[in-house]
Amino acid sequence: MQDALAQEIRDAIQFSVDHESTWDRHTGGAFGVHVNDPPPWNRLLGPLHDRGPVSGALAVDGRPLATWGEPDRADLTFSIAKTYLALLAGVAHDRGLLPDPDEPVRVRVPGIGFDDEHNAAVTWTHLLQQTSEWRGACFGLSDQADHYRAVTFAAPPGGRKGDLRPLQRPGTYWEYNDVRINQLSLALLHLFGRPLPDVFREAIMRPVGASEHWQWVGYDDAWVEVGGRRVQSVPGGSHWGGGMSVSANDQLKVAQMLLDDGLAQGRRVLSSAWIARMRTPCAIAPFYGSLVWLNTGRRVFPSVPESSFFGVGAGSSFMWIEPERKIALIVRWLDPQVADEFFGRMLRAIDAVCLR
Repeated sequence: MQDALAQEIRDAIQFSVDHESTWDRHTGGAFGVHVNDPPPWNRLLGPLHDRGPVSGALAVDGRPLATWGEPDRADLTFSIAKTYLALLAGVAHDRGLLPDPDEPVRVRVPGIGFDDEHNAAVTWTHLLQQTSEWRGACFGLSDQADHYRAVTFAAPPGGRKGDLRPLQRPGTYWEYNDVRINQLSLALLHLFGRPLPDVFREAIMRPVGASEHWQWVGYDDAWVEVGGRRVQSVPGGSHWGGGMSVSANDQLKVAQMLLDDGLAQGRRVLSSAWIARMRTPCAIAPFYGSLVWLNTGRRVFPSVPESSFFGVGAGSSFMWIEPERKIALIVRWLDPQVADEFFGRMLRAIDAVCLR
């Protein structure tokens, strides 16, 4: 933590350090999402690794203000990888590979699980907003694994996780479902015809100035043939292992690009139109956009402005972007029970410093 940092910000940071995640630091203990799944889905399909301490990075108005913990340690992000899939969909859109997100997925990537009568209606937008109701299995996992899944910011699901739920018409039911996200990732892999980590490195991470010390890995058996090559499909999280490991400092660079409306280091990384689409509330779940959490009605985090939006990963990992105050913040391994209080404390600290 920087010596010259205002005491109010130092206090907010210390609050995060004092409220570390309840997850063990070592993967052999109470660590991960899969441990709470009913059989047969309560097992790992890919690697996990030990975590570091509470860590973070903060920038205001484009100026880095603070880092804490181990900000250069590449740690698992869990579902923040979903937001990175949304960025890749934006890259595809901007390059003309995905001109109409409301087009059925099967039109551009047939033969990978979107061709039957039910799934034929699934669009890219449905997948990005978690309303697809896609049914099937992706790398050995049935969509049923996340039926009736409870998440903090949504209404109670009305059933027991893993029980088979009657499916609705695509676009009419919101469910946080990691299997369907993995199916989106597979579809993006076929759309690009290249491994998604390679595209992410070229299109996002290098342009924002991130390091090379990150990795995005898949399940052990998530290998497919694409363009005559055997490549690994990557998950949109680490629910069953694998996923994105990246440092807080590198995450902050991605967050700053989003805060700057798609610009980084003087160049356009993502179109403003795509970022606006990401931030557009889902009609049936206005707390959610395109794989980002929105603060519509200040429902998700009451202590910060409605303009804020977030990437959220289990464990817990947060990417907070606040356009009105020009705040980009990453915090890792924070107890989720105090997340709103932490963001509120940090917002008040920043406001106090800026008013001087």
